[in-house]
Amino acid sequence: MVIAIIAILAALLLPALGRAKSRAYSAACLNNLRQLQVCWQLYANDNKDFLTPNNFVYMFTPGSTDAGKLGEDSLTWCRSIAPLDTNTITAATSVLFQYNQTPEIYRCPADRSVVDGTSQLRNRSYNMSNSIQNNKSNHYRKYSNIKSPANLFVFIDTHENAIWDSTFGVLSQTSYWSRYWLDVPADRHSQGGNLSYADGHAETLHWRAPKKSLRVGQRTANEDDLADLRELQRRIKGSGGN
Repeated sequence: MVIAIIAILAALLLPALGRAKSRAYSAACLNNLRQLQVCWQLYANDNKDFLTPNNFVYMFTPGSTDAGKLGEDSLTWCRSIAPLDTNTITAATSVLFQYNQTPEIYRCPADRSVVDGTSQLRNRSYNMSNSIQNNKSNHYRKYSNIKSPANLFVFIDTHENAIWDSTFGVLSQTSYWSRYWLDVPADRHSQGGNLSYADGHAETLHWRAPKKSLRVGQRTANEDDLADLRELQRRIKGSGGN
């Protein structure tokens, strides 16, 4: 009888404990993103309003089987290839490190993915939106260019199966490739992903469709998946570009 009662209690408590752990991970992830966002703002304050550079990007054509080309830049928010880099984030890796010297803020605590061929946790889970300071004609170069900071996402929790460079690609709804995922957001927070915004706040977006089966450069899987992409596309211009 006692064993049966213990088994019943365990069956009731374990799911609740799992949900509590998931909520704690999500809260910690949001806090990391807020910390990175503060660093991002401090960089602009120290550099005459110019935003943190964001040029460490793997360039390819959506829908192509071409392996693409990695564009490197020594001055960027983070020079790290997440699945391959065994080094801790330092000032040599990130121009933001001077403002917060805690390497852990670059990784979501719910992200248990490891460096390829090792048991070492990766050093990064987050990417920066490609609409910010990445050598494109329509990107944001200065903070004062952003008309609605609360509507422009900066950092995003990126899917562990798709993360590579440190830039998160999102094309506008007017692009020929507007139905394609250039990069894939994480869905590890109860099928949601976390983002931070130019005004300093962070939030969780709950996706209509799971993201686990998506690949970089893949066309949206269905209408729910397309609706999720549209949610991000609405957050790349801050109610007006420059």
